[in-house]
Amino acid sequence: MLRLALTPRWMAWHVLTLGAMVACGFLSAWQWHRAGEAMGSALNIGYGVQWPVFAVFFGVMWWRFLRLEARRLAGTDVDEHAPVPTESGPVQQERTPAPAVPVVKDEGPSPFGVRRTAVPEPDDEENPQLAAYNRMLAELAERDDGR
Repeated sequence: MLRLALTPRWMAWHVLTLGAMVACGFLSAWQWHRAGEAMGSALNIGYGVQWPVFAVFFGVMWWRFLRLEARRLAGTDVDEHAPVPTESGPVQQERTPAPAVPVVKDEGPSPFGVRRTAVPEPDDEENPQLAAYNRMLAELAERDDGR
């Protein structure tokens, strides 16, 4: 695993991980410092606790990726939690028929797309409440213009 850890690709991962962990440490210290100031709050304390958790996450993921890569190169890329097949004769699986897929009919363009034609203005006869509301707004606009 040492030979793998010293490859140029993994050296870059080491530097990035270490940089992320150090940055999380600095951000944690900064949040603790801010929490102790006059304008500090519980939110700063929360972030001061949260940043080290992020740093630990970076370290754990670095270690996990390194181990997975070492296993892959060693040829022992077996999942730890994979079920082990038993020698108990053939298993007959019952096949359930697949549900019928409804046929999708193309009913024109999507209602969510861009409209190519203009929507006609509603007539007063189509929506009398809208027409009354628009007349009231027009009257109010005329009164405002008269002032």
